Amino acid sequence: MKFRCERDAFLEALTVTGRAAGTRGGFQLVLSGVHMSLAGDELTLTATDRELAITMKLTVAGEIDGEAVVTSRLACDVVRALEPGAVNVSLEDQGIRIESARSNFFLQKMGAEDFPQSNPIESDPVVLEAEGLLTALRQVVKAASTDESRPVLTGVLLSAEGDGLRLVTTDSYRLALCDLPGLEVLSSNQSVLVPSRALQEVIRLLGEIEQVSLRFSGQEASVAMGAVIVTTRLIEGDFPSYQGLIPSHQPNRLTIDRVGFINAVRRVRLMAQDSTPIKLEMSASGLEMSAVTQDVGQATEQLDAVFEGEDLVVAFNPEYLIDGAEAAPGDEIVLNTVDALKPAVIRTTESEQFLYLLMPVRIN
Repeated sequence: MKFRCERDAFLEALTVTGRAAGTRGGFQLVLSGVHMSLAGDELTLTATDRELAITMKLTVAGEIDGEAVVTSRLACDVVRALEPGAVNVSLEDQGIRIESARSNFFLQKMGAEDFPQSNPIESDPVVLEAEGLLTALRQVVKAASTDESRPVLTGVLLSAEGDGLRLVTTDSYRLALCDLPGLEVLSSNQSVLVPSRALQEVIRLLGEIEQVSLRFSGQEASVAMGAVIVTTRLIEGDFPSYQGLIPSHQPNRLTIDRVGFINAVRRVRLMAQDSTPIKLEMSASGLEMSAVTQDVGQATEQLDAVFEGEDLVVAFNPEYLIDGAEAAPGDEIVLNTVDALKPAVIRTTESEQFLYLLMPVRIN
């Protein structure tokens, strides 16, 4: 294998694929590597930890076809350290030589035959506009759990809903839901559970992409975005039955400017330390937000808001509150509540396709 390419393009490919590389040693050491395969002028880089795989294709000046596996992190660090300009890469008996200007590096290679081989998903692709998918993912992914002891909660539920697609996440303290009407991605009554980690990578990669291509098999899903393909194993198990958690009637309704609310929570949060919640006092005169941490201090802020219902004092985890308000589209949010103990729901005045449910924190 021998090729020449620009440093910045090579570094981007190593960085993108390297986020899927494993960190295990021993017989799993090859999973910490990036597999490079050259055919003509097309270089394909792949990294995987067996659960997530990221592949990226790069056009280079190819001279000799071949393949090799080298440590992903080290290769990335080496290329990043090079001066901008052309990079020459060549495969030798024991490793890969990387040269640029007067810099010369030699990296030991791993056995390419030990690198996991994956077959492309053969199902028909579903092509979507990237902007709508990106917005939906940003609205729900943060509410997914990071607790690996309950793997079904670390996923994003994609289900066929009416004539569209529904995305749902929960960590058992909050729940985010977004509907994408008109997107027939799955067959009727079908649902899949996609790891949120994989979809976080999709969010990172969707910046300048206009369209994405989705494919599903019985055990895997892939998202193709230009030169990059993210492939992930689907999570096995049943997602919690969430429909009954969403209150059908919430008599209290607070309507408030979204950005002003977020900024106020961030300020008051400075005094909500050691897992202290933020308290919201809602009345006809508006909203008062406060936090008190023993031996640290306290903060109070008044906000203009429209409140309909009976006066209510309710407390929330400030991080969850910010996540929900940031995810909501539009200029105003609506906080719907029943009482200080039942789930609250954040909606928006501009769309009925989004909701964010969060549990209050009990206060004395």
